[in-house]
Amino acid sequence: MTAGDFIGVYPGLLAPERCREITERFDASGLATAGRVGGGVLPELKHSRDIQLNQHADWLAVEKELNTAMFRALLAYAREYPYALIAPLLLQRQLPDGTVTRYGHDDIRALDDRALAELLRAVFRPGPVNLQRYEADEGGYPYWHSEHYPRDEDSLHRVLLWTVYLNDGFGAGETEFVHQNRKIAPRAGSFLIAPAGFTHTHRGNRPTGGAKYIGTSWILFQRAETLYGRR
Repeated sequence: MTAGDFIGVYPGLLAPERCREITERFDASGLATAGRVGGGVLPELKHSRDIQLNQHADWLAVEKELNTAMFRALLAYAREYPYALIAPLLLQRQLPDGTVTRYGHDDIRALDDRALAELLRAVFRPGPVNLQRYEADEGGYPYWHSEHYPRDEDSLHRVLLWTVYLNDGFGAGETEFVHQNRKIAPRAGSFLIAPAGFTHTHRGNRPTGGAKYIGTSWILFQRAETLYGRR
């Protein structure tokens, strides 16, 4: 992690053997379809084959597995960047003497994993996980893009993006962030977390010499009625 660029990389959260099992199952499934962007199937922007896991009952266990591994990365990310959690919301806690105070930066870092996990689940929800294959010397997501756009409420609720790299051993294929001048090289079992807004505009570079497999999704705010109650 480079200090202050808000890009977190968390290696080894999935075993390489498990990554290989998922990619082999992807290829054998026959379920992959042309990758989509917000405007539809536009291969000049994104050229991939995708499986959206929540659309297939027999992939739901894999989606849960990936979200569970991602959550371990999110715990570390929230400790590094507590304001991702507390800046947008007036989060409060009750002290032993009964008084109520707002969470501060150091309060989040001091929480144990269980308490921080409860707070994260109260504020955030996972998005649908999309598995993707980018063909060697052909596929990629070369269009510079961010994850916010005003198509629907969920798109605007995206706080963070995440990617799990499911293989390596090919050339290039980095996730590249334009403003941070940073390229993240894929490593099997490694997770990437970064902000969803335009400050972290990025692209997926074309892999060379071998196909690239990833899973990707977002961490979203809970809906307003969950956070604030119905009004």
